[in-house]
Parts: sequence; structure tokens; C-alpha cells
Amino acid sequence: MKALAIAVALFAVAAALVAAKAEDATTALLAVTAFICAYTTHRSRHISSYLRIFVAIFAIELIVFGALCLVAVLHLWPVSWADYQIPESLPLTVALFAIAVYLTSFVPLVQSMMRIADRYFDSRDVTTARVWPFPSYRAGEHKVATAMVVFLVLINQAEVGINIRLSFFSRDWFNAIQAHDAKTFWYQLFTVFMVWAFLYIFCAVVEYVVTSTLVIRWRRWLTAFYLDHWLDNHRHYRMSLAGTPADNPDQRISEDISRFIDGGDVGYGIYSFTILLISNLSSLVSFAILLWVLSANFTLPGTHIAVPGFLFWVALIYAAIGTWLTHWIGKPLVPLSFKRQRYEADFRFSLARLREYTEQVALLSGEAAEKRSLKTRFSAIVTNYFDIIACRKRLTAFTASYSQISPFIPYIVSAPFYFAGKVTLGIMTQTANAFSNVNSALTFVVTYYVFLADYKAVLDRLTSFDQSIEKADSQEFQPVPMLTPGEAGNVRLVEVTLRLPDGRTIVEDANLDLVSEIPALLVGPSGSGKSTLFRAIAGIWPYGQGKIDLPPSAKLMLLPQKPYVPMGTLRAALAYPAAPDQYDDATLRTAMEAAQLTHLIDRLDADGVWQQQLSGGEQQRLSIARALLEKPDWLFLDEATTAMDEPMEALIYQTLRQSLPKTTIVSIGHRATIEQFHKRRLEMQPAGEGMFTPKDDVANAAE
Repeated sequence: MKALAIAVALFAVAAALVAAKAEDATTALLAVTAFICAYTTHRSRHISSYLRIFVAIFAIELIVFGALCLVAVLHLWPVSWADYQIPESLPLTVALFAIAVYLTSFVPLVQSMMRIADRYFDSRDVTTARVWPFPSYRAGEHKVATAMVVFLVLINQAEVGINIRLSFFSRDWFNAIQAHDAKTFWYQLFTVFMVWAFLYIFCAVVEYVVTSTLVIRWRRWLTAFYLDHWLDNHRHYRMSLAGTPADNPDQRISEDISRFIDGGDVGYGIYSFTILLISNLSSLVSFAILLWVLSANFTLPGTHIAVPGFLFWVALIYAAIGTWLTHWIGKPLVPLSFKRQRYEADFRFSLARLREYTEQVALLSGEAAEKRSLKTRFSAIVTNYFDIIACRKRLTAFTASYSQISPFIPYIVSAPFYFAGKVTLGIMTQTANAFSNVNSALTFVVTYYVFLADYKAVLDRLTSFDQSIEKADSQEFQPVPMLTPGEAGNVRLVEVTLRLPDGRTIVEDANLDLVSEIPALLVGPSGSGKSTLFRAIAGIWPYGQGKIDLPPSAKLMLLPQKPYVPMGTLRAALAYPAAPDQYDDATLRTAMEAAQLTHLIDRLDADGVWQQQLSGGEQQRLSIARALLEKPDWLFLDEATTAMDEPMEALIYQTLRQSLPKTTIVSIGHRATIEQFHKRRLEMQPAGEGMFTPKDDVANAAE
């Protein structure tokens, strides 16, 4: 940006010299604007990466178009190309665009949008891309994305230029109709309209392909980013414990990211709105100049007072009133849209959860309660929906009235001049077309207010998701792995105090050594912090203080009472979290036989929802099979066998002892069945109101 800023400054100097020589006020104004643009371009090094692309585009266009204008001012423009001379308003306009983008970067709402967008354009990932018909190549993801954005901005500007050219076709065509000039009529239709119309269609198709490619690449990268940040370092778990405002993170990743980029089903996201806004601004400036020229001699109705650019001022006032009224009427849509997405996600989640626990609901005959709960959640959707209808009803009534009246205003204003013979039918239609384009650009908010309201809700949801991740990180409590001299193989807790998410202390001042290869059993009343202590040792409990020393390079594994069984093949469920192909069939069969799952060996590659198809005991034995495959140094069993009967539980513990002789097993349990498999007994003893401390219970330890 620094080199580009210097180039713009040099152009500004050249424009100032030409203005002094030609004594041209417009060129002098261009020089002043270019100096300001040079400053904002230089300062743009510190703004959003995404917005910086647009600043660079407009700065380069300022130099290119401005140089062509200076050639014309110096009377060096070829006479034969007089019809293609660049108007001085064009470089002035793109300079103002560059300045406007820089200033817009300081708007808080825009900064919130750019914090999310810039992650993609600041990435340094290397990717593969291909431009037909050339071979594929490797480049930085941000470079490919930037190139596509630049191309799309330029092609949008080209489409605006084509529309301006077609407006002149419309003028000449209608003039030919008025003059009964058949030759000009057919000439304009086949040699002018057909050429420019097909060129416009080609641009539209290319724009669609490039846009779609950019959107899916952007979404792929941003989805991977959020998945990484949600799942890394157990953030998803800490977020659920903290009760953060990020409800339904699955929807935020699967739907809100798509809506943020391209609007999803709505079709308007950050890309659409930014490119659409630039297209509208380009159209506004181009057609505003045309409208100004066409209505230069229009007078106030019923008078002979000429107002320069009369129809432009009419369009400006009309659009300003429409925009203000639209915002005033539609303002409640933003919070309503936010609530709608939350209610819809809650309802979907409730249905999915019911499907997951269908057996438990059936055993309790809980269908009536589920129906009441689901209907209550859906009633919130219905209430919110009617609130949206009430708001959109008023908004639709206004915007529909506005759009119905708009096309007639230029005809009504220009009709007296047409009937008086002062303008032709072609100029009248061209004036109406220019007014329509200017009004459409000025009423961007009126046209897209509903989409903008939905988009603001999406932005708020992603922003709150980011805040929830940051909150989870700020509460992180990581056990510190440290080698303790003389006890290299032990797990040691030093003054560990653990709290619940609401701040209450549950484990107080735990000082404990778990000795390698000496199995231990931890007992205590329900709610005494046994599972919390295990989770702290595993490194996922974020509330507490103290130090937990782990043996260097030790492999720890914790099996909970209710294991996680992912959807997919049984092979993938067994290997989880490793890849399904990490273990060969013989290894998997051996583990399944040891875990008493022989009856499932022939279904290794069967696909299904195993969480529902397997009994509680089978799910726990599948979890045991994972441990047999993983062969950890330390295996923590948090009531991981309670769904089995006692003979099966004893058999599983015997299998663990024989198959994993080097693994230290630490269990939480209450049955006498498993005491025989542990040499040390620990008990959570009261240490105050609601607080417990693990202590050795040597008298009851099994030998």
C-alpha cells in the first residue's frame, strides 16, 4: 500500500501541474482529492485486509482513469476517439470511493464484520487453484481470494458500463420509433443491442461462476477455522460448562457461516452486500451524471425557474425520505430475526435429542412430556413468526407503495417537456431509465432492509460465538506436566482445589500421589467430586487451581460412564478417535473378543447409529475395546462398567489386567466386585460444607 500511496501522490502532483497550466477547476479539484486519497491509501495499511482490496482497486483506477483525463485536458486525446473520452468525474468518483472505504472501516458494525472476514484474507494457507483453460497451480489461499475479489469488482463495473451504453441504445431506439425510422430501428436492435446484451450475459455467467467458487472456498476455510477453534484444547467442553451465550454452536458453524458469506437461502452475505454496494455506487455515480445532464434545463413545475440537475435532486430527496421511513418501520426486525434463528435451532436440537434418547423416553412413557416440551418450543417460533409478520406487513406496505410510485415520477416530471416538444421520446425514456438507476442505488437500504436485518442477526450470532470461545479460553486451567525427581512414573496432585462452574468449591486441597502400576479405587458419596477430579487429571476441567504433575510422555485415557459412539461404521466407532484404517481387522477382532463383543465381529463395516443400536453394557464394552487398542499408560475408569452385570464386570477387569499389564488402572466405582482388582483404596472425605478431599483408606484396601 505504501508504493501505491506514493503512486497516487505522484499523480496528484501531475494533476495539480496540469490544472495550473490549463487553468481547469475540475482538474484542480481532482488533484486535491487525489492528495487526500494518497493519504488514506497510505493509512489503509492499518485497516481491514478485505477492505484494503477495494482501496487498492479504486486507487489504481484513479491513476489509470486520471491519467487518461489529463491527456484530454492537455488536448492530446485523439480526435477520432472523441466519443470514448473519459469524463473527469470518473477518476474523481473512484478517488472518493477509496476515501469512503477507508472512512467506513472505522464504523463499529463494519469492524465487527471485518474481524470475521479478515481471517480468510489474512490466512497464509497454501492451496491449489485453476483458471480454465490453464493448468492448476499452487498459491496462497489469500492471494487466490484477493484475485477473485478484484476480478469480480472489475466485472461489476464493466456491467455498469454496459448498462449505460444500453441506455443510449434505448434513447436512439425509441427516437427511431417516434420518427418511424425503420432502418435505424433494426440497425440499433441487431448491431447495438444484440452485441452489448450478449456481452452482458457473458459477464453475468462468468461473474456467477467466479462468485460461487469464491463463496465455497471462503466457506470451506472459515468452517475449518471455526471447527478448529471450537474443538481445540477442549473449548467445546469448557463452553458447555461455562454456560456461554453461544447456543447451538452446530447451527452457527453449519448455517451462520454460510449466511455470513453469501446469505445462504436468502442469497445476500458479506460478499454480496459489498460487491452489490460497490455496483450500486458505480451505477449511482454513472447514471447521476447522465441524469444531471439530461435534466439540466428542467424547471420547477408550474414555473420557469431552471434547476440544474433537477431530477437528480428529486431522486436524492425521494430516496432519503424512503430510507429513513424504511429504517423507522423495520428497526424491530433485527432482534426478531436473531430470536427466530435461536428458536428454530432450539427446536431442531430438541428433535435430534429426542431421536437420540428414544428408548429412554419410551421406557418412561415420556411421550406426553416430550410433546408438551416440543409444542412449547414451537409455540415460541410461532409467536416470533407472527411478530415478524406484523413488522414486515408494515414494511412491505411501505416498500411496495414506494416501488409502485417510483417508476412514474420521472415520466410525470418530464411529461410536460415531452408534450411541449422540448424533449424526444427517446430522451424521455433515457431520463426515466437514469432516474430509475439512481433511485435504485440511493434506495439500497429500502430494497434490502429485510435481508440486512437478517444479516445483522447472523453477524451478532457469530460475534457472540467468538466471545464465548474467548471466555472459555480466559477460564482455562491446564494441569502442568512436570517430571518429579524420584517419581518419574507417578501422577501427583499438589494443593489442587476444584470448583464448579457456579463458583462453589467441591474438591479442597487435594494432595495425592497415584503410583505407577498400583491400581487404585476411588470411592465416595455422589456429588463429592470424584468425576471432577478425574477430569482435572485428564486436563479438561477449567475451574480450579493447584498443580498436577504428569509423567513425561505418559499416555492417559479416561473412559466415562456413558461413552461417545459416533455415527458411521462399527470399525470407525471402535477405532475412535483414531482413523478407521489405523487398525487391521485381526487387531480389531482380538479387541472385540476380549471385550466380549464377539457377536458384532461380522458387522465391522456395517453403517448405523450405534448409540441407539447397542445396549448400555455393549457401549461400555466397546469403550473398553478402545482402551485395549490404545494401550494407555494410565487408564481412568469413571464408573465405566456400571451398565454390565457383576460377572461381566469382573470378566472385563480380569481382561484389562491380563491384556494391559503395564497400564495403571484408576477406577471410580461402588461395587464390591471390582475391589479385588485394585491394590489401593481412596475415599473422598468431607473437608467442609459441600467440600471433599481424597484420602487413603488403607484399612479397606484390597490386597
